[in-house]
Amino acid sequence: MNSFTLNVCDASGSREFKDVTSFVGEDASGSFGILAGHARMVTALVIGLARFRTATGAQRYLALPGAILYFRDNLLSLASRLCLVDEDYTRITEALSERLLAEEQTLRSTKESLRRMEEEVLRRLWEMGRQAG
Repeated sequence: MNSFTLNVCDASGSREFKDVTSFVGEDASGSFGILAGHARMVTALVIGLARFRTATGAQRYLALPGAILYFRDNLLSLASRLCLVDEDYTRITEALSERLLAEEQTLRSTKESLRRMEEEVLRRLWEMGRQAG
């Protein structure tokens, strides 16, 4: 059976999966599949799950908060800030949800901290203007 190599690169490093026989992902136009010998392709995957199958028949899921996909010469490359890989659909769905919720909370905290810093800078500038005035 024809196969290709999948290389996944995220902030934690890269992982390579050999003997991949199929990949299914989703971009803005909808779901699509890739088999060995597919034409060169570049697209942006949406937030969610993708899946791939290896020559052994094992299916794995990729949880991605978006990714850039590039396929050429039987090498499928995925670049994302985060990529979780698991064989269990329920487990990976829960892991992605938890990760995204944690990132959302961190973002909210960061925005609040920036807002407080901005208020403090403006208050100090106002005081400096009053003292100089």
